Amino acid sequence: MNGHLAQIWRHPIKGIGAERLDHVGLHPDRPLPLDRAWAVLEEGGEAAEGWRACRNFVRGAKGASLMAVRARVEGDGVHLFHPDRPDLFVIPGTPEASAALIAWLRPIYPADRRPPAALVKAPPTGMSDVPYASVAVLNLASLRALSERLGQSLDPRRFRGNLWLDGLEPWAEFDLVGKRLRIGEAELEGIERITRCRATEANPETGQRDAATLAALEAGWGHSDFGFYAMVRRAGRVATGDKVTRI
Repeated sequence: MNGHLAQIWRHPIKGIGAERLDHVGLHPDRPLPLDRAWAVLEEGGEAAEGWRACRNFVRGAKGASLMAVRARVEGDGVHLFHPDRPDLFVIPGTPEASAALIAWLRPIYPADRRPPAALVKAPPTGMSDVPYASVAVLNLASLRALSERLGQSLDPRRFRGNLWLDGLEPWAEFDLVGKRLRIGEAELEGIERITRCRATEANPETGQRDAATLAALEAGWGHSDFGFYAMVRRAGRVATGDKVTRI
């Protein structure tokens, strides 16, 4: 396998905002640092501590406009940017943060959905869509293949991945499920393929649905999977440009 790490992304608040990084340190049995470290509970969602299923939270599959949110972590706080909202800075964990974020989200979240109710802290394993400390690994060649089938260029942010690989054949990432790979100083184990939802149909620049990604995956390849979940097995720094090898 002759690939490299092309992009690194994190999403401090589940479903709300993406931030691109040049490098990051990974730790065993933990998500990418500050990825899905917080989530916005919908009214009526499970209020128990710990990991909860995605149905409980505000997210892009339910409100396409959320896909246009960008994020930037600064110290203990998070800056959020959206084309239709004023810039917002919140410090999660403070009483003011939850109220400010909910007020900011309401105008861009569908009125027919359960409204955002509270900003909640994720467990140490994060609040991804699976109940373990996942790192989402994706393949830019697969993104190009899907873009070609749709006849439009797809922004990687649609898929809310963490580590984007390049230099592989399209869909070669699925061969890494059940295997170990080394990226920079870190080692990861592929756990399972990621089945996609309607969040991927929304354009991250506009927050409007403009691509039938799920239909294209089914028509072209007979599934709606894109990328895979991995778990960190050996700590280490990873950076864009790092070589990726199968162990």
